[in-house]
Amino acid sequence: MKNDLLAFLKRLLPFTLLLWLIQFLLQRYVLEMEFYYSSFSIYLFHFLATFLIYLSLVFVYRNFTENTGFAFMGLSLFKMVAAVIFLLPLVLSEINAVFANILAFFIPYFLYLIFETLYAVKLINKA
Repeated sequence: MKNDLLAFLKRLLPFTLLLWLIQFLLQRYVLEMEFYYSSFSIYLFHFLATFLIYLSLVFVYRNFTENTGFAFMGLSLFKMVAAVIFLLPLVLSEINAVFANILAFFIPYFLYLIFETLYAVKLINKA
């Protein structure tokens, strides 16, 4: 279990840093706009959610191997709900650039979803 988590973190951390750096530079120097949430808070949310999902999947895989796929689907649904709750203050705010702010959140959301799906499939195929 520890080896799976370390291998996952060795990929997740550079992935997060690279995406964060790209978004930070685009936001600061290309778009020159201030978002409702900082790039750091967006990527902290994605990093923690992805790591906790994989940690939970490894636990389920070790104890209930046949239910790992169902656990992934349930945890993905939970992540979607957490994303909506995270974005609720933005949507309820009175700012003008809501669409740009939502894109700044959901583009990395889908990239992280692809990342977690690849690792979940790898874990499920081990069985």
